[in-house]
Amino acid sequence: MFTGIVEGTGKVMKVEFREQGRRLALSVPPGLTDVQLGDSINVNGACLTVVEINREVIRVDLSNETLQRTTLSEIREGDSVNLERALRLSDRLGGHIVTGHVDGIGTIAELRRERDFLQMKIRAPLSVSKYVVEKGSIAVDGTSLTVNETRGDVIALTLIPFTLEKTVLIHKRVGDRVNLEADILGKYVEKMLDRSSSGKVTLSFLREHGFVDGEE
Repeated sequence: MFTGIVEGTGKVMKVEFREQGRRLALSVPPGLTDVQLGDSINVNGACLTVVEINREVIRVDLSNETLQRTTLSEIREGDSVNLERALRLSDRLGGHIVTGHVDGIGTIAELRRERDFLQMKIRAPLSVSKYVVEKGSIAVDGTSLTVNETRGDVIALTLIPFTLEKTVLIHKRVGDRVNLEADILGKYVEKMLDRSSSGKVTLSFLREHGFVDGEE
């Protein structure tokens, strides 16, 4: 489990092709060198397992499933990636709940600079856009961002200077593809609605699922 608050960026030192996937060697900033073997780490939005550590270089494996469902199949040596260690129970939840399970790949449709800020529009697949709401949250390459507006399959976002400084999103260009993860809360709501008889949110439905008090 993660928060979408990127802790630093790493550099892809080596891409090793294997029969069942790939192995990436990533340099990590000093603040992230305390990771242990078997730890989970979020790499550009995908939850991966640390399988080897050598000082400031860690190695993670990419299964064929991960390669098919994320943009990590496009990673090359020399590329930079967003990194976040797994959330501890004692940590503050500064962003939103991020699982590291990518829902779909979006395409950057527009970038517009406004002084120190960057306005970004992403065209998202239905597997993501159906869960996105105005002022809700979405993870873009593992970065927790607030949704300004949604129009059809296009999601509008604002990147503040701090985000541009601390993540790889500053290097993105129109047409680039990004990993997207929708807010997991929307998925739970959808599941509950599917189980209701009418598919509508009623007072009895909310009471049954604990959203309102049972008393009138």
